[in-house]
Amino acid sequence: MASAAGSSNVMLAIHEKKTTATDLYRPLRLYIASVYSEREAAAADDDLTVVRDLRAAVEQPSLPDPSSLEQRRDALLAYARALALVEPRFPISTDRAHVHSLTFTWHDAFKGNKKCALASVHLEKAAVLFNLGAVYSQIALAADRSTDVGIKTACGAFQSAAGTFAWLRESGVAAKAVAAGATTVDITPECAGMLEKLMLAQAQECFFEKVIGGGKPPALCSKVARQVGIFYEEAYAALSAPPLSQHFDKTWVSHVQLKAAQFYADACYRYSLDLHQKEEIAEEIARLKIGMSALADAKKAAKGVAAQLLDSVNKLESNMKTNLERAMKENDRVYLMRVPAAGSLGALPAASLVKPTSLAEVLDASKERLFSSLVPDGSMKALSKYTEMVDNIIRTQAEKLQQASEITRVRLKEMDLPDSILSLEGNITLPLDLKEDVEAVQISGGPAGLESELQQLRDFSRVNQELLVQTEELLQKEANEDAQFRTQFGSRWTRPQSSTLTKNIQDRLNLFASNLKRAADSDSLIERGVKENYPLMSVLDKRPIESALPSISRPIMSLDGNEDAIVGALKQSLRQLESLGAQRAGLEDMLKEMKRKDDILPKLMAGVGSHDDLFKKEMAKYDPICADIADNIEAQEQLLLQIQAQNEQFAAVFNLEDYKAARERCYKQITAAVAKYREFKKNINEGLNFYVTLQEAIGKIKQQCSDFIMTRNIQCREMIEDVQRKLAGFSFSSSGHSSMQRNASVPPDQSSPSPPPHAQAPYASPPGVDSRPGYSQPEPRPAYSQPYPPSYGAPAQQPPYGAPHPSQYQQPAHQAPPGHYYGQPAYPGWRGPYYNAHQSQQSAPYPQPPYNAPGAYPPHQSNYYRPQ
Repeated sequence: MASAAGSSNVMLAIHEKKTTATDLYRPLRLYIASVYSEREAAAADDDLTVVRDLRAAVEQPSLPDPSSLEQRRDALLAYARALALVEPRFPISTDRAHVHSLTFTWHDAFKGNKKCALASVHLEKAAVLFNLGAVYSQIALAADRSTDVGIKTACGAFQSAAGTFAWLRESGVAAKAVAAGATTVDITPECAGMLEKLMLAQAQECFFEKVIGGGKPPALCSKVARQVGIFYEEAYAALSAPPLSQHFDKTWVSHVQLKAAQFYADACYRYSLDLHQKEEIAEEIARLKIGMSALADAKKAAKGVAAQLLDSVNKLESNMKTNLERAMKENDRVYLMRVPAAGSLGALPAASLVKPTSLAEVLDASKERLFSSLVPDGSMKALSKYTEMVDNIIRTQAEKLQQASEITRVRLKEMDLPDSILSLEGNITLPLDLKEDVEAVQISGGPAGLESELQQLRDFSRVNQELLVQTEELLQKEANEDAQFRTQFGSRWTRPQSSTLTKNIQDRLNLFASNLKRAADSDSLIERGVKENYPLMSVLDKRPIESALPSISRPIMSLDGNEDAIVGALKQSLRQLESLGAQRAGLEDMLKEMKRKDDILPKLMAGVGSHDDLFKKEMAKYDPICADIADNIEAQEQLLLQIQAQNEQFAAVFNLEDYKAARERCYKQITAAVAKYREFKKNINEGLNFYVTLQEAIGKIKQQCSDFIMTRNIQCREMIEDVQRKLAGFSFSSSGHSSMQRNASVPPDQSSPSPPPHAQAPYASPPGVDSRPGYSQPEPRPAYSQPYPPSYGAPAQQPPYGAPHPSQYQQPAHQAPPGHYYGQPAYPGWRGPYYNAHQSQQSAPYPQPPYNAPGAYPPHQSNYYRPQ
């Protein structure tokens, strides 16, 4: 670690890793000679020398002066690019056939007595990148930050250092080095991440010095200082965690910890200055106390830090103490504000002005020429060159052909050809996208089919309304019977009134009724909209839709009668143009076929003559087809000029401008009709989904009412028996039971046949069948003529669509479904399928859903069927 005090702040630089001398020349040359050939080894001699010299330059220690550091930086960059070219060509690794007698040795930058020696190019690359980041940090530390140029240089170098350590970590070089067996901690991904944050902290610190020196507002200075502290805090967190916690010298840890506290306190101090200007004295006092507390804690743990850093911290602490005393006096005498607790204050704002500089460009080795001649065989190299030449011809000629076809397409479209000729002959077509839209509308029924869907809406609305009325009648009948028994038995009838138990259900029924009312209003809007817009949409019902388009008509009066000749000449030219297009397609296929059959490898292997002469001779066979392509393109250009002149004459005779205007108006009308149809279709589908979902929700409520009434019947019977026992004054027996049956209309004897349990009429009975529940009798009964309605215990209807029998009342016969209660709204938030997969659909009179609804209403945002 190296440190320097620029301005008043102490910063750190990283020492380079040290290495031992390694000869790359001999091992790499031996490898080339053994794997390739001695000739290739000799050809690569210059490249091997360059790599050896680059490695030797890296082995030399660097000098501290700025010019030497910049040269050192350039040398490391050049060697890093060379390693990028060496890696794929030479297997310098212990896990495969590798270059023999080549081992790299590097010492730990922070603990020089530790070193790692490996035959791994990954260790070499990681060490070089580490040293590059270290040199960047030294360049930054050597800059004179008392000047603007020096601050800019230091800030840029620190960001480049951060970028280098980030590249070491993010590119996977550090991880590969560790995987290869590197044992020094300094090139681990964790250490690279810590150094990245440390360099960013010091780069941000340079900006802080600049804004302070420039007299920027305290609020801005506070944000910059806070970000400096955040970077230092992240670096300190990495230093405190394995594997770095036991590796670095304590002065490093103390320095970073104290820096983090210093800049947090400085942010509090600058922020308090801004608060003082705004006369927010209470928060100013709190912020100053928090910052001073952080400084005090950090100073206790600071050991071995630079004296300049301690002086800077003490000066900051003194300034904060002075401002705190002043603020407290002003608050006690003038403002009398309550100082907020530290935990109630928000986090200080931060502004990051730095980021790691990307090294992708300076490390790009794609333009380097080292070892470019190393290929398995010289003939393969020549073949690759020849193949590239052929590919270039094929690509160039194919581009010319495609460009010619595109020119034809654009020019014909500008002249409205051949559409105008087809229109004259009655072969009118819509644009493809518009035609697809119209076909989709017609497949879905078209405007004429909207009436049947509107009728479905009306049917569903009616069925839902009937279900709702039936459910309300069930509750009302049960309430009337309960009132009758309450009058009959007086105070002895102690069970709760029906109205208190069914309030939640009644509220939901009222909600359903309100939703049905709004839905009916929406249905009316849809019907009115369909009626008003039907004249516009009716064009979509025409089949074929092209019959709605205008056509070109022959002129009423002809001066010279040459209309047919004009049309014939134009059609002939269009046929010639089509023939040229087919010829181009054939020429392109010929080019590809020639390339497929072109194999000169046997000639190359024979070694007769030079490669260049062979290439020239072989490439000449492509000249005729290239000439044919040029002739085709020239003929097309002449023909297009001829077609343009003929089309102008055709347009003048047949008044094409009026036809085009009428056709565009028709296109717009059809487009508007499709849009309006889709709007109504969407609204109708939303309505159908709404009614399907609501129908099942009401059906479930009706089933809950049936279960509730069945439970109340059981309670009623038991209570009547209990009341009668008390009135008679003796236990229930067979004789007593008969006596009470004669005198008080008690239930029939248990020996008599009983109706099947828990059955009830369906929601909507067929015409002519009474849909009322069996226990509800509308005619009045004499007092004590019968203790409960004749049908108590009669079968109740099974739940709709196979649903369970929920009950939440006293002595429930069945358990309510999980998460359900009567006060829970079933609309619009109710969820669930409206078909049950395990039971067949309930039969008529309900209309079947037109399709599966995706979920409970509303499935889409819409102006229709939206509950208020």
